[in-house]
Amino acid sequence: MGTWSNEELRKIRDADDLHISPFREDGVTYGTPTWIWSVVVESSIYMRAYYGQNSRWYQAAFRQKAGRITVAGMAFEVSFEPIEGQTSDVIDNAYRTKYKGSPYLDAMISTRARSATVKVLPRMTRT
Repeated sequence: MGTWSNEELRKIRDADDLHISPFREDGVTYGTPTWIWSVVVESSIYMRAYYGQNSRWYQAAFRQKAGRITVAGMAFEVSFEPIEGQTSDVIDNAYRTKYKGSPYLDAMISTRARSATVKVLPRMTRT
């Protein structure tokens, strides 16, 4: 696994255009890009499914464990890891900060969305 650079994290943190494309069942073809909210906590990127574990992109990410994200004019090959536990509180706070005032915020920090939280990791180190 690679790591995110500080510049990548800054751009991703500030962006509002992240699209996720988990692999399809064949493990090679990317799924349809889906616009999704994301947050950066320390040196990690997290995203949640608005509709919880029933969301198509979440189910594909959970099964395939890899795909691509595009954000701020950049594209990354990534892996997806589901997360649970106390980290969710920190992620909730990041969502509150980034999306303050949005009518969708309550849904994104709900139990349903928290159950579908994914950590996004770069699959390769870039040079």
